[in-house]
Amino acid sequence: MNIPNLLTIGRILLIPLLVIFLIDGEKLAAFWVFVLAGVTDALDGFLARVLKQKTDFGAFIDPIADKLLLITSYITLAVLDILPKWLTVIVVSRDVLICGGIGILMLYDREFKIKPSLISKVTTFMQLLTVVYFLGHDYFKEIFPVVNYLIYATAACTILSGMHYMIRGLGILGDPDATTQR
Repeated sequence: MNIPNLLTIGRILLIPLLVIFLIDGEKLAAFWVFVLAGVTDALDGFLARVLKQKTDFGAFIDPIADKLLLITSYITLAVLDILPKWLTVIVVSRDVLICGGIGILMLYDREFKIKPSLISKVTTFMQLLTVVYFLGHDYFKEIFPVVNYLIYATAACTILSGMHYMIRGLGILGDPDATTQR
């Protein structure tokens, strides 16, 4: 077990703490836990590259940790009426679609590589920014009054990314020799 993988596991272990703080109404503490989780995400990838410690386990667990953090955050924030429920449905549905698509490709023995696209990276950034904004809303609302723009931009990016992955997956499913490297 190397340092980047330990950081990823640490990020997963921060998720229950984030939920506890949110349920207890400690939004500022939840904000800092989420920021810490974000720092571990950036740091594990950076260290894996710099220290040449990329592993198959890390490549597998890192996106799962990201999905768990985001899905848990969105669901908890929606249940607490901090984020719109419809946005949470879009975010969670995209991730379920991606995971289901991977399962179908594996079921049909299609060869593919999990490589995030540019729209996927933008979507993840927007989803993270939305959570950070709403966790720190009491502090950010006067400085950055962008609530509706942020919500709709996040929804649009999430929908576009989901459509992109669906088209990519259908292409691989329809062509047994296709990979995501094209």
